[in-house]
Amino acid sequence: MYFLSGWPKRLLCPLESMEQPLHIQADPQKTFFTVLFPSQLSIWYSRPSVLIVSYKEPSKSTSQFGPYKGAEWRPNSTMIAVSTVNGYILFFDLLSAREKYIYEPVYPKGSSHVKGTLHYKEEQCVPSLNLHMKKVLDLQASISSLQCMVEDLLVATADGFLHLIHWDGMTNGRKVINLCTVPFSVDLQSSRAGSFLGFEDVHIRDMEYCATLNGFAVVFNDGRIGFITSISSRFTAELYGVCSQDVVDGTCVAVNNKYRLMAFGCANGSVQVYTMDITTGVMQFSHKLELTPKQYPDIWNKTGPVKLIKWSPDGCAVMVTWEFGGMSLWSVFGAQLICTLGGDFVYRSDGTKKDPLKITSMSWGSEGYHLWVIDGNFSQNTKCKRDAKNEAHQFSILQFQFIKSVLTVNPCMSNQEQVLLQGEDRLYLNCGDAKRVQSPRNTSLHSEHKPARGRSPFSDGGLDSRGLSTLLGHRHWHVVQIHSTYLESNWPIRFSAIDKLGQNVAVVGKFGFAHYSLLTEKWKLFGNIVQEQNMMVTGGLAWWNDFIVLACYNLNDHQEELRTYLQTSNLDNTFAYITKVQAATLLLSVFRDIVILFRADCSICLYSIERRPDGLNPTASVQVLQEVSMSRYIPHPFLVVSVTLTSVRTETSISLKMPQQACEAESIMLNLAGQLIMLQRDRSGLQIREKDNNPNQRKFLPFCAPVVLAQSVENVWTTCRLEKQKHHLLEALWLSCGGAGMKVWLPLFPRDHRKPHSFLSRRIMLPFHINIYPLAVLFEDALFLGAVNDTVLYDCLYTQTSTREHLEVLFPFCIVERTSQIYLHHILRQLLVRNLGEQALLLAHSCATLPYFPHVLELMLHEVLEEEATSREPIPDPLLPTVAKFITEFPLFLQTVVHCARKTEYALWNYLFAAVGNPKDLFEECLMAQDLDTAASYLIILQNMEAPTVSRQHATLLFNTALEREKWDLCRHLIRFLKAIGSRELETPPATPTLQEPSLSGGFEFFRHRSISLSQSAENLHSKFNLQKTLSMISGPSGKRWITDCDCAENMYIDMMLWRHARHLLEEIKLKDLGCFAAQLSFELIGWLRKERTRAACVEDFVIALKKLHEDFLWPFPVIPASSINSPFKTGMYRTGTFLNVEMDTGVPNIPRSHSWLGTISSSQREIDTISFYGPPMQDAVLSPLLNKDDECSIGSATDLTETSSMVDGDWTMVDENSSSLSLTQSELEHLSLELACKGPRKSQVQLQYLLHIFMEAGCLDWCIIIGFILRESSVINQIFSIMQSSDIDGEICQNIKTGLHAIDKWASTDCPGYKPFLNIIKPQIQKLSEITEERVQPEAFQPVNPPNVTEQASPGVEESMTLSSHCTNPQSDAANSSVIRHEEDKSTTEEKDSFQEGSYDCTVS
Repeated sequence: MYFLSGWPKRLLCPLESMEQPLHIQADPQKTFFTVLFPSQLSIWYSRPSVLIVSYKEPSKSTSQFGPYKGAEWRPNSTMIAVSTVNGYILFFDLLSAREKYIYEPVYPKGSSHVKGTLHYKEEQCVPSLNLHMKKVLDLQASISSLQCMVEDLLVATADGFLHLIHWDGMTNGRKVINLCTVPFSVDLQSSRAGSFLGFEDVHIRDMEYCATLNGFAVVFNDGRIGFITSISSRFTAELYGVCSQDVVDGTCVAVNNKYRLMAFGCANGSVQVYTMDITTGVMQFSHKLELTPKQYPDIWNKTGPVKLIKWSPDGCAVMVTWEFGGMSLWSVFGAQLICTLGGDFVYRSDGTKKDPLKITSMSWGSEGYHLWVIDGNFSQNTKCKRDAKNEAHQFSILQFQFIKSVLTVNPCMSNQEQVLLQGEDRLYLNCGDAKRVQSPRNTSLHSEHKPARGRSPFSDGGLDSRGLSTLLGHRHWHVVQIHSTYLESNWPIRFSAIDKLGQNVAVVGKFGFAHYSLLTEKWKLFGNIVQEQNMMVTGGLAWWNDFIVLACYNLNDHQEELRTYLQTSNLDNTFAYITKVQAATLLLSVFRDIVILFRADCSICLYSIERRPDGLNPTASVQVLQEVSMSRYIPHPFLVVSVTLTSVRTETSISLKMPQQACEAESIMLNLAGQLIMLQRDRSGLQIREKDNNPNQRKFLPFCAPVVLAQSVENVWTTCRLEKQKHHLLEALWLSCGGAGMKVWLPLFPRDHRKPHSFLSRRIMLPFHINIYPLAVLFEDALFLGAVNDTVLYDCLYTQTSTREHLEVLFPFCIVERTSQIYLHHILRQLLVRNLGEQALLLAHSCATLPYFPHVLELMLHEVLEEEATSREPIPDPLLPTVAKFITEFPLFLQTVVHCARKTEYALWNYLFAAVGNPKDLFEECLMAQDLDTAASYLIILQNMEAPTVSRQHATLLFNTALEREKWDLCRHLIRFLKAIGSRELETPPATPTLQEPSLSGGFEFFRHRSISLSQSAENLHSKFNLQKTLSMISGPSGKRWITDCDCAENMYIDMMLWRHARHLLEEIKLKDLGCFAAQLSFELIGWLRKERTRAACVEDFVIALKKLHEDFLWPFPVIPASSINSPFKTGMYRTGTFLNVEMDTGVPNIPRSHSWLGTISSSQREIDTISFYGPPMQDAVLSPLLNKDDECSIGSATDLTETSSMVDGDWTMVDENSSSLSLTQSELEHLSLELACKGPRKSQVQLQYLLHIFMEAGCLDWCIIIGFILRESSVINQIFSIMQSSDIDGEICQNIKTGLHAIDKWASTDCPGYKPFLNIIKPQIQKLSEITEERVQPEAFQPVNPPNVTEQASPGVEESMTLSSHCTNPQSDAANSSVIRHEEDKSTTEEKDSFQEGSYDCTVS
């Protein structure tokens, strides 16, 4: 509504007098303002704030009249009446010196500003005025108040008289009224009957005239309040009085003519607002303005009496000040906007308290952009001295600057979903940068100016909900500076409007208008300044598609007109469509293709608007459709706040049966002084079946008699869009009612198109409170948009030794921030209170796709829980069980309950779970639904509400389930949770597992940077080799590797669960999951495998294990081409092996028995990793693409290769180390392609190589054999056979390996001949293994053999040597390796998780 902006300004006074001002008041036109001193009267110009003329009372006259006390302007600003302490009234004439100006603007040479334009002198120059005393009137009594009427001046004196004085005929036009003769009663009927209530010995302390009520609101000296009116408007007839018995401590009064409200200030610091009941003549209480102890606990009852009350010029806000200091701004019906009694207004940045601002007098400036106040503290604390240069000095007049919502002056903007604020020289928009707003789906809307005929009848040219929400997501304002050329001659800005797309804005000043495009960032002004100065906009303006629609008065022709201008054409009347209007237009609004005008004769006129393509500059023609007279219902046209045409009707079933008809103009919403009146079309008569002979002229139905919908209404929002999914919200009527909060007139629809019950209302009015002042409604998104004042302190920038306190120290810098609030939970709650659960379900299901819908349910549950659980009195009909049952209808029930509980005090949990159910049952439901993160949150609840044993049981269930579901982050939190329970570390409950699950990416990201034993501690690895894990690990003490502690039963309990899971993974042959499990939970896999080498880690069926690994790692089975018999690769030049030809016939040297066989894999493993992962550094030939391939380092499957590479075109060739080309035959290329097709994904290759290394260290040779088969690494097989020959390996293991190899050979012969070449290569080693096995098959061979180098951990020296050997690579290769690793990390998680989705691999080539 109204918002403070920046710092206040202090005026400079050139007067020599050192007197402090005591009264300030602007003239009715807000062009001048007068400042009253004890013996001096000065006239100032408002913009710029400069002194024009001053009158100094002679000392002799001062002693006779006494000091000045108050002043009042004549309505035409030609006279000023000044009251004095001794009971005199001094009348001053304010005459203008023709063609004389004391200030003129100075422009630089070459400027485009022209001084010869029309009204140049009047608009841009400060006139010279003469001020002289015309008449002195002695009332012979102390003057308490004086108030201006139209042609009269009403003066109240302390002797109980009212003096009615004419401005023109002061000598013989005086009339005196004794208050004792005025009858007062509780209503006008009793007072006219002559009833008196004892007002004999009182006089009027303060009064103000209300033109729309034709009377005076008065405050008597004994604190009572009343209202005095007369039968005639000139107060020449008998007077009658009405009083209120509720207020006995009144201090001051202010009247709002637009809303017919009387605000009475009281000694207790509150403001009582009354209105007049026209039918009975009773002063009816409306609302109260008061500070609450909740918001202001330190000052709410220490403000002192109310000193001043001033309504804004548009009547939409009221400023209140107190005797002890401070000021507060409220909306018309009691919503607090600003208060200077708290926050940065009261406290400095160092915490010390400041003196509140004491205001002795104040007055609003033009259009409410400025508020002039007199600072009472300034005269007490500061003594200004003028320097030798005779410069102007500062004095105690401050100017506060405001920006306000466009709804205060142009209420037709209430059907928009943008927030628009207007200041005196700039606009604030929330729609963002229009250049970034454009999106492909909205191109048709932004590409301007398609004919309206081609549009759907249900599209109004606005953005859809999702697009608009995207625009409104950020918090910064888009500030548009109004063109200085237009402002110079047309200040102040009176109206502004924005189109539905948020791309164009238009502003209206004193004359003409201008518009701005956010796309081009350019203003358009009238090219002919005469046309601009001859047009005065009276009823506001609005956008219709790309046209500007406005109602104006033609000063040249003295005619009221309705005009439309095209946004893309030049701003000139030749391109405008002009229609004459009978009476002056006060309000204008647009609904679809209809323009509605409210005129000064209290009539409403509907016009149709249609686009007409007339060459390059099309126009929008306007034709009269219908006229409705409202003179019977509207006492004064000025009382109408807004008029809107809507599709809202009481019969909601029509929108379901005939949606097109539901979008038509069905009713008129008229805000009459805060009273919302609805005029609905009358469908009861025969006119609905009448048919007009002329089809081009449609006959509109008449309107029914008006019906009052609501009271105390400030703003009304409605939309003309229609969406079947959210018809509840789109067909609702939203009302802002100030301090009473919001109201929504919600339609009630029958479910499944059933016939509604006869007793069920078609609509329902639901009230609720929100925490912001709403400025716009996002209907589909269930959001209110608003703005709020915020403050920033800058007093630390100034030293304490300054000669005077700066305004930057006294006041904080005020800024305006955007804000928003969800309202859906309020509506759902109100429906549930009224037993309309079915309607609440329909509404909730229509909004279930909103991203914050879970938060809506949580808010509703939390608010009801807080209110009912903390209530001091018993609740006869609690709402919490109903809300809990309602939430169970949605799949987010379990999350909603636990999130609400976690954000609520522990003392309220019993009340909550008594309604929603036992937390143990809810925990089990989470497990059944596989919602493990929510179940983890319930563990916190159980930990506080149940015994530790119960928490341990449930945590164990969740931990086992999380292991099965591979929720590693959750597993780490549960380990810490279980340890905390076991060690009684329950001072701070464990943190709830985060809902964000890390992406596993299918591979062992933790493995990529290490090729050493996992038995080494993670801390040493990190410190030595700077390992970086790509997955988030536990921080703090839980981030260290947990070590099995035999003394701690809880640790042993956790270890047993981990061992059981690892055993399960091995039994199911899930090596990939086993690797992820060990890496994520820092599981000591090598040590555990050594223990389980003859049990769970022993391979029972080699063929099944081999197939399972192929499937798990997406590794294709090898195939043999038909031409493999004569393949050159069977010769000595190329050998069957790895992707890049590893020499496999190299013998493995015998290892001495004194050394551990683990050390033998150091060099060979480095060679395997280097060759198979990064490419061989020293090879005779490598594969290199001739063309630039994007995925040259990653081969997903055989299908990927065969589909992307062409052997016929020669994409691949063999190049040697010196890049010399080799000529290959077609069969050779085919064989190379086949070799590539038999390789799995690079990520799987890295994982298999690392698992091979792990099993090597653990001594699980049977698993090493299987992995070597998959990789077809003959060197690995040779190395294993060499270990078996040189080490005391258990004969049972050798026998198992022999049996498994024979099974693989048999399976390959029948089902997968692609393994036969590899089996032929290692056939000599297999035969040698058979001989060794036969030799060891003796009784003692079955005794356990535990060589130290197998069962014990490798010594640190050996591990260190392994580490150094495996990591001593050159920097260039390291860089290449890291790039490959980064490339592999970008692979999708689905590449390795589901082999069936990646494709199956057969054993034959199609």
